[in-house]
Amino acid sequence: MDENQKAIAAMHAVTISREYGSGGGEIAARLAQQLEWQLVDHQIVAEAARELETHESVVQAHDEHVAGVLSRLFGWPFPTTSQDTQAYHEKLHHLVESAANAGHVVIVGRGGQVLLANRRDVLHVRVVAPLELRVAYVVNREGLDTDAARRRVQEKDRARARYAQTQFHSQSDDPHLYDLVINTAVLDLDSVVDQICLALVNKAKRLNVPEEELGPAAGMLPYPGQPGDFSV
Repeated sequence: MDENQKAIAAMHAVTISREYGSGGGEIAARLAQQLEWQLVDHQIVAEAARELETHESVVQAHDEHVAGVLSRLFGWPFPTTSQDTQAYHEKLHHLVESAANAGHVVIVGRGGQVLLANRRDVLHVRVVAPLELRVAYVVNREGLDTDAARRRVQEKDRARARYAQTQFHSQSDDPHLYDLVINTAVLDLDSVVDQICLALVNKAKRLNVPEEELGPAAGMLPYPGQPGDFSV
């Protein structure tokens, strides 16, 4: 095992937050395949259903992808109680944390960047792209016309923003939640996977660095001039 592989082995997880249509889901799948790690995506919903002993469709009603869609389609809230909602999110949080503890997982969505924010052995990645390119991605991948694809992208964006705000009191587009924010407007998906692997290695090498030695000032000398030399 070479030095980089040893470093990566010390890391426990990568979380992938993504704008819909940015290719983030595909990147997560390719990353998991390249690392030979487990991909934790939609199956976590099924796992929550099994542990809660309820039907998967009921659990999905609380999930980031479909809660808003159900209310728009049927014109009424999905028939679940606040206790059901709380139980689901507690179970989801437990499953995300358990997956990270087990190690060597790529976690897509589900607030992983917030739930695992304080763990240095987890790399947090955000994948973004311009709206029109995301619309084109959905047209190509899902076979929708341009107008339908744009509506879908915008609905998904709103649903994910609501989910982050409601469940985690955060904004998913806050760059401070991530180690790496990558725009797929120009970079191809395999190149993005390579960049994530490089960041994973570099973060792994900082696992044992004392807290006080981290940050942009680490190892930096004072500027040779005085503060008054710099224009405001």
